[in-house]
Parts: sequence; C-alpha cells; structure tokens
Amino acid sequence: MTNTAYLSLGSNIEPRLSYLHKAIKALQQSPKIEVAAISSIYETDPVGFTEQDQFLNLVVQIRTTFSAIELLDVCLAIERELGRERKIRWGPRTIDLDILLYNHENIETEKLILPHPRMHERAFVLVPLIELDKKLIHPIKKAPFTQILNDLSDKEGVRLWKQIDGEDVYVLFEN
Repeated sequence: MTNTAYLSLGSNIEPRLSYLHKAIKALQQSPKIEVAAISSIYETDPVGFTEQDQFLNLVVQIRTTFSAIELLDVCLAIERELGRERKIRWGPRTIDLDILLYNHENIETEKLILPHPRMHERAFVLVPLIELDKKLIHPIKKAPFTQILNDLSDKEGVRLWKQIDGEDVYVLFEN
C-alpha cells in the first residue's frame, strides 16, 4: 500500500539551500519514496531558541511504502548523514526533517507522535503545507489548516524566499 506523508524541512546553517537540496535528493534516492510535490522555500525567524540565524523552510509531499516508524528512521538517517547535531533544543541545524502528517493518521508511540504535536502552532510549517494542499484538515482538531493558520496570533517571520511553481522546482533541485 502506498502511504502519503508530508515532511517539513528546515536549515539555518550555511549553505542552507544546499542542505535542503541534499535532503530532498536523499529522499528521492530511496526506491520506497516518491517526492510528489515540493512547496516554495520560506525564510523564517527562529522559534524557541531565537539567538541564531534565520531558517529556510519548505514542505514536501511524498508517497512511500515505508511505515511511519520506518520513514522516521529514514529522516533521522538523512539528518545524521548531513551533519545534524542535537546540542541545543530548537538550536541551529544543518537540516531538520519532521514528519507532519502520515495518511492523516493519529499515531502515538515513544518514538513518534503524528500529526506532529506542534505543527498547528507554527506558521513556518503551515504556510508551505497549505501551499501544497489548501484542503488538508488536521486529523485531531478536525479543522482545516487554513483556519488554523488564520487563527494563529503570530504569523510574522515567514517570508517567501524562492517561489516554486511546477517546473521551476526541478530546476532548483536537480543535480
């Protein structure tokens, strides 16, 4: 069975764009993952630990035969391959890959909680997610993500950095 998942990618250590590119390429190299869509890239202010550089963020929609836990393991392996170090919570990172949604399922294990437990609080996740699919509904809140974004009090700090429209995405992310 093919599963649909949405992943958030972010980087704030230079070369930020290169890390996003390498992470997407690593996803594409898996025979069990098809990258179906890639959002525009947004430059965003850091959240949590704010004494760090700005991030580049995007969301990808994938189709995969991996289970949610297997997909998490793939994401963590890509982070390690690209030099991700977990020294400071919400601190600087070469790359961050988070599973946002997986078949709109509710999953709660020691290792993984889906939908992502803080995605509804983060404009830097919601803006590119909604760009990919304006009709998505939060599986627990049963509310459209467009409404959740509209209800957020803090939408500042998310700026379009590189718009991707169809063919342009492959120019930006090809070899």
